[in-house]
Amino acid sequence: MGRDVFIHAGLRCRTPGGSAGCQQRPTMGARSSSPGIMSLLRPLLLDVVPTIQQTSALALGRLANYNDDLAEAVVKGDILPQLVYSLAEQNRFYKKAAAFVLRAVAKHSPQLAQSVVDCGALDALVVCLEDFDPGVKEAAAWALGYVARHNAELSQAVVDAGAVPLLVLCVQEPEVALKRIAASALSDLSKHSPELAQTVVDAGAIAHLAQMILSPDAKLKRQVLSALSQISKHSVDLAEMVVEAEIFPVVLTCLKDPDEYVRKNAATLIREIARHTPELSQLIVNAGGVAAVIDCIGNSKGNVRLPGVMMLGYVAAHSENLAMAVIISKGVPQLAICLSEESEDHIKAAAAWSLGQIGRHTPEHARAVAVANVLPKLLSLYMDTESSEDLQVKAKKALKNILQKCTHLPALEPLLHDAPPNILKHVVGQFSKVLPHDSKARRLFVTSGGLKKIQEISADPGSPLQEYINTINNCYPEEIVKYYSPGYSQALLERVDHYQPMIS
Repeated sequence: MGRDVFIHAGLRCRTPGGSAGCQQRPTMGARSSSPGIMSLLRPLLLDVVPTIQQTSALALGRLANYNDDLAEAVVKGDILPQLVYSLAEQNRFYKKAAAFVLRAVAKHSPQLAQSVVDCGALDALVVCLEDFDPGVKEAAAWALGYVARHNAELSQAVVDAGAVPLLVLCVQEPEVALKRIAASALSDLSKHSPELAQTVVDAGAIAHLAQMILSPDAKLKRQVLSALSQISKHSVDLAEMVVEAEIFPVVLTCLKDPDEYVRKNAATLIREIARHTPELSQLIVNAGGVAAVIDCIGNSKGNVRLPGVMMLGYVAAHSENLAMAVIISKGVPQLAICLSEESEDHIKAAAAWSLGQIGRHTPEHARAVAVANVLPKLLSLYMDTESSEDLQVKAKKALKNILQKCTHLPALEPLLHDAPPNILKHVVGQFSKVLPHDSKARRLFVTSGGLKKIQEISADPGSPLQEYINTINNCYPEEIVKYYSPGYSQALLERVDHYQPMIS
């Protein structure tokens, strides 16, 4: 009977000692008749032959893992209580298979994860974290992580079941696979709230996670860096506790890791720490973190760049000195490259935001951004109808931030010809501040065609833009202003037409 069911379900089940985590797809027949399959598989969980029990649990796991409809059928088939009951009674092969089913159900949605909680699975899974067999611990930790990842309420249920201290113990086990899954579960528990993250910290997780930053296993490093990021993001106190575990400068080596997810997670961790306070950002600068992140951005593409790009913006936002540290480390040209090279709008939006944070402090900061030819690109992204709304907003905000401090007129002049009125007033405003005090700039403004362009701008009387134009015009003799005013050449020609020469 058992064999017939598995053939009907389109599954090739391994021996009991095999992996419970392999994912083979059920056939269309399995999906169309899932209630029938569940009713056939459920009695097999109570079969007197252990191999049939284990293989039926494995089949259920693979079905539930495939999609949420099949996972829902497992729940409705009243199968979970039987699995939970058997977790305490059966051998290690069955325990792994049963934990796999619970994980497969929980992964799809908060509602299905709640079904796993409601059937009393958490207590049984926590007991499995103390099992002698590392594979059982791993399967249990995986299931608990999948429950916790959905929301704070489910995470709290996992905490209340007593999982956190045991997961911290699992991180200290010699098996790398178990370390990975336990670190991943701690990451999922920490991400929802400061209180949950504090629970993980109170269990002593930070010190053990920090020790594994230099692990040779890339997948373990990914999870460790992710967990430390999730802890750091919530508050200054939590970020400081992570820093106190002496992760700097060790974590900077991860920015050069061959694995792109290790690089991304390392940059994310540094970003989460930098965003809190100027003091934490300064600590990162002192450790060489800004230069290391800029190198990482240059050696990466796409979403791997994103946390590093944002980190530079957070550092620069804190103070003039920190923004200057980003400039000195050549962060602006690298952000300008991201603005031009990247195809995803959200990455370009992050680069625009960071450039705005760098350029908004002083004329010196704004000049450093302007000479990288960023302003025309920001304007283009703002005006491009194909740009996302977020990119347009960020590009506009960055433009205004930089323009309001920029006194480097050669970088501003191209915008006179292309900017819409709401941006143009900021550009003209900067010319009105500089020209009255710089005779060389006044002459250059005439020869470059800037003064002529100013006369072509139509502004409402009494508006700020008109005031700026009047200030600029007052920098020049009246005849020069008239000469470059629209229609003046025509007026001269009319004077020629009406001029009566003196005939002697």
